[in-house]
Amino acid sequence: MRNRGSGETASKGLSWAAAVLTGTVALYITLVAFGNITDFGTNQQYVQHVLAMDTTFHDPDLMWRAITSPALQNAAYVAVIGWESVSALLLLAATALWALRGRVGGAGRARGLATAGLLMMMVLFGAGFWAIGGEWFAMWQSKQWNGVEAAVRNFLMTGVVLLVVQLSGAPGRQPGPVRAEDTADANDPAGA
Repeated sequence: MRNRGSGETASKGLSWAAAVLTGTVALYITLVAFGNITDFGTNQQYVQHVLAMDTTFHDPDLMWRAITSPALQNAAYVAVIGWESVSALLLLAATALWALRGRVGGAGRARGLATAGLLMMMVLFGAGFWAIGGEWFAMWQSKQWNGVEAAVRNFLMTGVVLLVVQLSGAPGRQPGPVRAEDTADANDPAGA
């Protein structure tokens, strides 16, 4: 039988883990956004080549998807930087709230901000780079401008952090084996 102290300790441990992992991802995406803003041209070339599909296999059945307009390419790149920046701000705010959890709104607000920022990152790397860049613009075909592996790595890392963040807020469940009363239907008082 577990005592209350071990459940509280586990809950605090998960909360600290969520805070540290959120802070780590916040640092990462902040540095990515900062790098894209201060060294605009480097990743601008990446976005231009991916959208233009100029280093793919040039399959005529796919090339109609290419976007070769520099204005549209730059708009897409600026949108990515904006998305990264908002995600970074949300994750930095979540990290600060976790660090000040007793004084400013508690872990619940931190969890909410972290969830929003992490989901934004999953949309960026999952839908944006992995699906749209990788599949729609056939980025996987490029030897020089293939960012699929990095997108998958970022998507999975962010997903793991999101799971820890969500587990840190699980109400009243102590770690340990699943008990029959934990699986009973909440609408059926008899548990049948």
